[in-house]
Amino acid sequence: MSQTIDELTVRYREGDLEIVQELDKVVLSRGAWTTILFRYREWNRSKSAYGPEKYSIRRYQKRNGEYRLYAKFNLSSRAQAKALIEALQRWITEKS
Repeated sequence: MSQTIDELTVRYREGDLEIVQELDKVVLSRGAWTTILFRYREWNRSKSAYGPEKYSIRRYQKRNGEYRLYAKFNLSSRAQAKALIEALQRWITEKS
């Protein structure tokens, strides 16, 4: 388990092969409840190459000095990420 926010990652290795490669991360909120946006890609065994970029929003809770994954939402494509961005931009710019 991770004791600091900097240690939190989506990286996953099997032996010498990095199955999930973390490309970037942005900490959206800090504290006992931490939210992080990850950009990553996964190894495709059949193609022997990494697949397209994916995105994950993950929420962690710190308990007993360690961060534990509480919830996650994965965006499986650029199109889905763009649709989310467009919706958020529209909502944020709407006049109330």
